[in-house]
Amino acid sequence: MSRTPAFLAALASSAVPGLDPVSVRAARTEPGHRHEVAFVTDSQDRTWVVRAPLTAAAGAQMDTTVALLALIGRRLPFSVPAPRGFVAVPEGRAVVYPHLMGRPIDLGSVPAGPGLAAELGRAVAALHNIDRAVFDEAGLPAYEAEESRTRKLANLDRGAATGHVPPALLARWERVLEDVSIWRFAPTPIHGDLTGDQVLVVFEGEEDASTGVVRGITGWDDAKVADPAEDFAALISECSPEAFESVLEAYAQVRTERPDRHLLRRARLSAELRLLGGLLSAVGSGDRDLITARADDLHELDERTTDAAAESEESDAADAAEESDAADDGSGAGGSGVGDSQDPSEDTEGDHTQPLNASRSGGATRVISTEELEQLRATRLPAENAPSVQPPAPAQPPAPSADRGSTDVSTP
Repeated sequence: MSRTPAFLAALASSAVPGLDPVSVRAARTEPGHRHEVAFVTDSQDRTWVVRAPLTAAAGAQMDTTVALLALIGRRLPFSVPAPRGFVAVPEGRAVVYPHLMGRPIDLGSVPAGPGLAAELGRAVAALHNIDRAVFDEAGLPAYEAEESRTRKLANLDRGAATGHVPPALLARWERVLEDVSIWRFAPTPIHGDLTGDQVLVVFEGEEDASTGVVRGITGWDDAKVADPAEDFAALISECSPEAFESVLEAYAQVRTERPDRHLLRRARLSAELRLLGGLLSAVGSGDRDLITARADDLHELDERTTDAAAESEESDAADAAEESDAADDGSGAGGSGVGDSQDPSEDTEGDHTQPLNASRSGGATRVISTEELEQLRATRLPAENAPSVQPPAPAQPPAPSADRGSTDVSTP
């Protein structure tokens, strides 16, 4: 069904007493969207959002989401959509609520440090700290750790059946999913689709992106009790490594429970599996062009990770050769393993969803005599190859968006 902007404005007027529409702007509806959305300005210069479901299933989901919003609005340090009226449509009910302050953000432009990056971390932590009984009361689904893992394995099987997923990707994903030690976590309330389009930010200084403050989060249709790592998928794949470190540091400080040690590994996997989800949605729509586009995304991911794996193997081989040469020179400390500083808890071997560290500190450890130590102290040699650290240039705040293409930016 395709409703005109004027029709959506009429729905808003019917849902909210006193709402007299003056202008309306409809968001673009793309394949896979579950709602039609329009922004209505009334005679009092107030802006409203009207959302009408496209299917009966979307209408039922909207009712559950509305129940959740009523429960969490007062429990979060930021705003969520607050419905003011409803009107019946064939697929269920259209909902109308005041437009939230702020604008969506480009996660790639978020600067590291205690500003916006830390704000994002605290916002996610506040959501994850909510008692899961609140989500249960709203009737949202809950998935324990093992169920989360098996659901992802089922999606892998569905993806393999399409014939569009590179075998190497499927094999790598399956290895991670079959390692049950990675899938031990405490399920928490999550947003389920946390992207920059859903996070609304205001900036105290228009020339300084670090002054951003999270004022609202929209798009709650996929909320549930599940793996907290899922809410980091977009953050870990789009933020710079430095900015994401700031996000995670602030998150850990606010969380009532310590994040588990495999959260980042599952977050990277979740980011990649979103591409698989896009393919499955495209296959369900029957849109051949969309299927081809999503399949191309997966092949591009496969090429990137294959190249990363090759670089990692070359680096490992070079390190092994250096250690062998050092041992031949008699500096290997008898193979005692003193120089092996790898933390076994990282468990990154064979996991190419992990970031690759280009500056590895390989080599064996040699015992320095007392005489050599005194000589080194006397000479006070400067450090070799010490990199100069330049402060990052402040990122520019993202420009306000009008229609954001295929993204449903105002979902409750």
